[in-house]
Amino acid sequence: MSELTLNNGVTIPQLGFGVFQVPPEDTQRTVEDALAAGYRHIDTAAAYQNEEGVGAAIAATGIAREDIFITTKLRNGEQGRAQEAFQNSRKALGLDYVDLYLIHWPVPSQGLYVQAWKEMERLYENKEIRAIGVSNFLSEHLDTLLESAEIVPAVNQIELHPSYQQAELAGKCRSLGIEVEAYSPLGQGADLNGNAVTSIANVHNATTAQVVLAWHLAAGNIVIPKSVDPGRIRENFAASSLTLSDDELSAISALESGARLGSDPAVASFTQL
Repeated sequence: MSELTLNNGVTIPQLGFGVFQVPPEDTQRTVEDALAAGYRHIDTAAAYQNEEGVGAAIAATGIAREDIFITTKLRNGEQGRAQEAFQNSRKALGLDYVDLYLIHWPVPSQGLYVQAWKEMERLYENKEIRAIGVSNFLSEHLDTLLESAEIVPAVNQIELHPSYQQAELAGKCRSLGIEVEAYSPLGQGADLNGNAVTSIANVHNATTAQVVLAWHLAAGNIVIPKSVDPGRIRENFAASSLTLSDDELSAISALESGARLGSDPAVASFTQL
């Protein structure tokens, strides 16, 4: 599995496993299946209410802690108490430290994400987090954060898939040394049905999901597909061994339509509590 080196020297597996919308009662089994398939990067969040299941899976497998990369995220409604929120997540996971901690959304209407970042910087300095970053931050949110940040975010996790590539934002992140992490990497399934993806999959005797994930990996994105089906989990992981030609990559990139599926970070204000 290929790894990327973050701006502080920490390495992160490029292909991870997401647990968004995995029910708490299914999380341990699902994460154990992912770890058995070869994943060593698990992405969760306090808002998903399944951190305990992720932690239980890590404990059950016996895989060395240093061999698993764990990401979790700060709830929107807890930006004013980031240190307390982090400790609650760490305890729920049953871990001594977290590899990557993200501000889940900027929620600009609250005006608290800079304050939250300052608290996260202290947690990083105390070595309770190996890397800190953000999620759903648009260009203007990054600009505001960087005006007073002592630490440049290691990652910006954003909605990114063939039909919604956010190329300008991704390019800005990379120019600042911020790695781009793609959530909803398959466009919630909508990006798997086009003729371009289907024809490429047929050529490689691959699934359409494997083709789109291989496109992400070739672009340098960190990517976190989700599934609760053991067979699909293994299939998605196998995308790491699929190599697409330049023409095939270009054909997938041409699917850009500017169609966002999730909430607009410029105005999103839900608390996640």
